Amino acid sequence: MESARIVGALARYTGELALAEDVASEAVAEALVSWPRDGVPRDPTAWLLATGRRRAIDAFRRRAGRDVRYAAFARDLGEGGAHAGATPSDVDEPDLLWDPDRIDDDRLALIFTSCHPVLSKEARVALTLRVVGGLTSEEIARAFLVPTPTVQARITRAKKQLGAARVPFEVPSAPQRPARLGSVLNVLYVIFSEGSSASGGGDWIRTDLAREAIRLARVLSRLMPEEPEAAGLLALLELTAARFPARTGPDGEPILLADQDRRRWDASAIRRGRAALARAEAAGRGLGPYALQAAIAEQHDVAASVEATDWARIVRLYEALGRVAPSPVVDLNRAVAVSMASGPQAALEVVDSLAGSGALAGSYLLPSVRGELLSRLGRRAEARAELELAAQRCGNERERGVLEAKAAALAEPSG
Repeated sequence: MESARIVGALARYTGELALAEDVASEAVAEALVSWPRDGVPRDPTAWLLATGRRRAIDAFRRRAGRDVRYAAFARDLGEGGAHAGATPSDVDEPDLLWDPDRIDDDRLALIFTSCHPVLSKEARVALTLRVVGGLTSEEIARAFLVPTPTVQARITRAKKQLGAARVPFEVPSAPQRPARLGSVLNVLYVIFSEGSSASGGGDWIRTDLAREAIRLARVLSRLMPEEPEAAGLLALLELTAARFPARTGPDGEPILLADQDRRRWDASAIRRGRAALARAEAAGRGLGPYALQAAIAEQHDVAASVEATDWARIVRLYEALGRVAPSPVVDLNRAVAVSMASGPQAALEVVDSLAGSGALAGSYLLPSVRGELLSRLGRRAEARAELELAAQRCGNERERGVLEAKAAALAEPSG
């Protein structure tokens, strides 16, 4: 529970993320031996921090040519002060590890360091989940359907890259923060997206992964209350996750939006999401990409049914999102909203334009949407071919089953 704060505090003192993780692990290992023997200390977290600091001192002492730095870390550390149940040292220690006034800065610095742009996106995700989220390499590997050694290699390589690039363990300065914040928000968004709609495997939703992204987004939003896009991302995740209880059936089978029992949606998550969106709007800077997506999710969450949804407003929100953060996926989602607001023919023109441009080539999303539109227009043979193509490209077993069922239904006589 205290993992991120302990590693963050130790990283501030050592200046090295990898060393901080190592000495934190050594402190835990020592606790497993000494606590059962000597009793749990009055302040377990402070004990772990002080023990980790002593281990850092030992590490620097072992390094040739590091005498000056070792002396700086050793200064004012009371002898025996890290032992279980020890009485406080008589020495005045102004440089205590446990610093309530700075611990949030440590957590924030840990998030920014793990999401540094010098790392690849895959490395940022793995390192954030491992160091900030506290997930094991095995848990991360299962979540993203990659071998455990691959995750371990990414984390090890990421730590080496941060060290080689001399990335400081600190919260970026105000001028640097907007660019760096984008990297942090993107990592949390990627983690949630994989949990919300798994790209592969047999589960349509990986709730644990999505919940971890929400937890980290809450931490970030609390630590940076002045940043509207941090609130916007939190709003998006809460409003999307609110529909999780109704998105799958008893056996994990997908339930599409039109068929969901909206009474099962999480009303408290909707309230939290709308409150976060209101904070983003109150900043008065205009809505960014995540807040705009949250506003779209809000329209779904407050509607009594698919038919009662304000699709025209959703189209306008997608148009705004396309101006702020243009992408083929945004255009495709806008096409779906257009089909609900103005009919399938108008939407098909948007989708065909995307197909002609080569956008989303190889993705299952475009033929999936095109198949739905063609089906609504009564062009059953073309629709079936598109849905079969989408099923072939889809990596998730559950979603592939839905696409195959739709294609099979179009093979049956229409009468």
